[in-house]
Amino acid sequence: MIHILDTEHPWDVYSINSGHIEIITCLEWDQSGSRLLSADADGHIKCWSMTDHLANSWENTVGSMVEGDPIVALSWLHNGVKLALHVEKSGASNFGEKFSRVKFSPSLTLFGGKPMEGWIAVTISGLVTVSLLKPNGQVLTSTESLCRLRCRVALADIAFTGGGNIVVATSDGSSTSPVQFYKVCVSVVNEKCKIDTEILPSLFMRCTTDPARKDKYPAITHLKFLARDMSEQVLLCASNQNSSIVECWSLRKEGLPVNNIFQQISPVVGDKQPMILKWRILSATNDLDRVSAVALPKLPISLTNTDLKVANDTKFFPGLGLALAFHDGSVHIVHRLSLQTMAVFYGSSSQRPVDEQAIKRQRAAGPLVHFKAMQLSWTSLALVGIDNHGKLSMLRISPSMGHVLDMNMSLRHLLFLLEYCMVTGYDWWDILLHVQPNMVQNLVEKLHEEYMRQNAALQQVLSTRIVAMKASLCKLSSNTVARVCDYHAKLFLIAISCTLKSLLRPHFLNTPDKSPGDRLTEICSKITDIDIDKVMINLKTEEFVLEMTTLQSLQQLIQWVGDFVLYLLASLPNQGSPVRPGHSFLRDGASLGMLRELMVVIRIWGLLKPSCLPVYTATSDTQDSMSLLFRLLTKLWLCCRDETHPSEPDDTLIDECCLLPSQLLIPNVDWLPINNGIISKLQNKQLIRLQFGKAPGLIGHTVSSQFDVFVRAPGQPKIDHLRRLHLGAYPTEECKSCTRCGCVTMLKSPNKTTAVKQWEQRWIKNCLCGGLWRRMPLSYS
Repeated sequence: MIHILDTEHPWDVYSINSGHIEIITCLEWDQSGSRLLSADADGHIKCWSMTDHLANSWENTVGSMVEGDPIVALSWLHNGVKLALHVEKSGASNFGEKFSRVKFSPSLTLFGGKPMEGWIAVTISGLVTVSLLKPNGQVLTSTESLCRLRCRVALADIAFTGGGNIVVATSDGSSTSPVQFYKVCVSVVNEKCKIDTEILPSLFMRCTTDPARKDKYPAITHLKFLARDMSEQVLLCASNQNSSIVECWSLRKEGLPVNNIFQQISPVVGDKQPMILKWRILSATNDLDRVSAVALPKLPISLTNTDLKVANDTKFFPGLGLALAFHDGSVHIVHRLSLQTMAVFYGSSSQRPVDEQAIKRQRAAGPLVHFKAMQLSWTSLALVGIDNHGKLSMLRISPSMGHVLDMNMSLRHLLFLLEYCMVTGYDWWDILLHVQPNMVQNLVEKLHEEYMRQNAALQQVLSTRIVAMKASLCKLSSNTVARVCDYHAKLFLIAISCTLKSLLRPHFLNTPDKSPGDRLTEICSKITDIDIDKVMINLKTEEFVLEMTTLQSLQQLIQWVGDFVLYLLASLPNQGSPVRPGHSFLRDGASLGMLRELMVVIRIWGLLKPSCLPVYTATSDTQDSMSLLFRLLTKLWLCCRDETHPSEPDDTLIDECCLLPSQLLIPNVDWLPINNGIISKLQNKQLIRLQFGKAPGLIGHTVSSQFDVFVRAPGQPKIDHLRRLHLGAYPTEECKSCTRCGCVTMLKSPNKTTAVKQWEQRWIKNCLCGGLWRRMPLSYS
């Protein structure tokens, strides 16, 4: 069986009957987490893919095999993308200085330089097998011997070089044998996969050459490259029954000394000196307890300090450490190069809560529960491990590594990692584990400041991701819960604006380079008239002509815009209360301008198809509700469109907004989906115990009660948050829910029009907030 779970809902396990007959020896995720490789002791490799982009629905699509030859190492081919972090530049204002794109070639490229997907595996008998996934779904597989003289491979690991080659490290398990390295080049010749291998310099572990320890550690138990894209550094662990020793080695180019006789004949100058590749030991530990598992960091940190000296403010940076688990139940975080201990956790056997004080406590005697396998999260702030009793545990790794750093330094580390996730698109769930309620306001403000320092193009690329990030941060404090509603509404507004504008088409094909949507924005910002019809006259209405069925299919989205404008204006008299949802929109000139543009578009479409207009319940039959709302919205927009000199709304506007509830029925806005995830339950330092298949109740401190004001009570009609359709109190349609924000939408579209398909295509892979989807049971509440 293969069990897949999401960290936000760890009790929901999706179990797959893998079809492997022999024991599964390797599991490997791809970069996106949407595909998984599994390999077994019979040489079978299977590739699993998400069905319908659902995190709890998987199928086996393709595979390969080396009959009867157990797989000892497995990896996806490199896609050529590498973004390095410069920890020493964490204070820089430009993201380009903090995170730089490293020149890195994919393992194999298709026509036009696109990376070719596939995987590489090493077998126990010394074979290397490569499978390539062609765009048409076919698999090209080739198998070669690593070298002419094949020998048993007990341990192996795979890494990639910047030049597009693959490096394989192997060991037969004996510390007296050399650790061998091979360069593997993959190419496609005449529609066939071709593998070329070359022997690289090998090494003997230092402990076997030391007379005092010569026979002390007979077996190599762990062999790992420090990172998948760092083939020059390798971590080795040799053990006996009770203890282990760990060594870190580095491959360097060294000049080959030339004998004086040859120097006199032909002096060696500069670049002409012959070079040789040689393994040099970087660091080694003293005798340790027996190592049971190793977890390596994934952050591609650029270490400019080759002599291992790191500045004081960065020496405890989490991505610099790797984790070693021991048979006594402890876990040590050690520096990835110097192997110096940065933090220690004792607790598996003594059942003590996880906290920073654990580092100072003595180990207690007890049953030796220890981790058999571990994995660090992307930012190294969380560690997941499975112990020898089959229990799954997650440990929080403090950004300061358990050392007392001032609040500003801890915030700077968290901010730096949040920025990295914002730029790369990686999930920032593990960073939220360390955000205390009193940090939220500060982090959100600093994140916004850093974002505003970037150039306009980058701001546009990251515009929705930063809003989603702010929303997830604000969920962690009861003081900022109302702002979560605003951020979700803003994400929805941006999506609606993009979709509706993209439907507009120029009347003539040879029009200037500006699209109708851009011209709409330009005209609406220039013409500040409060009469919607006068603004409309300035537009080329022929660009707004759409099919009647298309307009009707968009009615739910149009209704949301109308309801939202009405709600915002009716809440203007209460603007002094920041805990009220919608508060931030009343000062957001850009969002109000966007709503104003949409009102104009809707007004034009209403002339073509009156039934697509938003429906208002008015007290007077003669009242033009859209004109009234546009007039008030424009007045409010004029107050804050200049962000540098915003002005307060005048008394007349506030009085008119006070009258709105007597003129129109104010709708209930569905602010937030119900999110039953675990992140808000982890704010305090108490240990939480969970059970598979059983959702937890309200454990410890939680801010969920703060959300009750903004979410629908159980038993009330449910709503499709993306299509804005009512599903009823007990939905009969299959739905999917976001693993992060809890947003719910139907799996299958009830509407077949092109415009609706375009809207739904936006959310096929990810939710509004960027989270993954998971299928929900029909009886969800």
